[in-house]
Amino acid sequence: MLFRSEQDNGLIFDWKLFSEQAPADSRLLQDSHQRITKNLDVDIKLIAGDRGFDSKDNQKYLDKENIFNAVAPRDPKLLQQRLKEEQFRKGQTRRSQTEARISIVTHCFCGNPMRQKGFKHREIHMGLSVLSHNLWVLARIKLAQQAVKAKQAA
Repeated sequence: MLFRSEQDNGLIFDWKLFSEQAPADSRLLQDSHQRITKNLDVDIKLIAGDRGFDSKDNQKYLDKENIFNAVAPRDPKLLQQRLKEEQFRKGQTRRSQTEARISIVTHCFCGNPMRQKGFKHREIHMGLSVLSHNLWVLARIKLAQQAVKAKQAA
């Protein structure tokens, strides 16, 4: 199983490949946040995720860390209430691209199935695939910026 976190522009900035059964999504959120802040020295303002990431512990953790909680609540009534908040809706809208991004990484950059022997080699290959994906995303961002500049200059 592959766990990954990405920015709103599609750049993957945290990932973890599991050799065995991965823990429940709700147990992955805090570890991911801690890896990101430790490795990238950034201040995260919002975390979004599907209902699998919702838990009382994560709600308390995000509140303690002063991070806007855009994780979809498990309770459907609470979800309806949260969808009235503009910032929550924006987080959830961005999250909708998650499955497509996973498919792009696994099918276009990794190969499916991965042909590397052994978990360590697959993990290395995944790291190179994430790097390639991020370079592709950065190139697309740069092209889009150039197109905007060209249109404004015309």
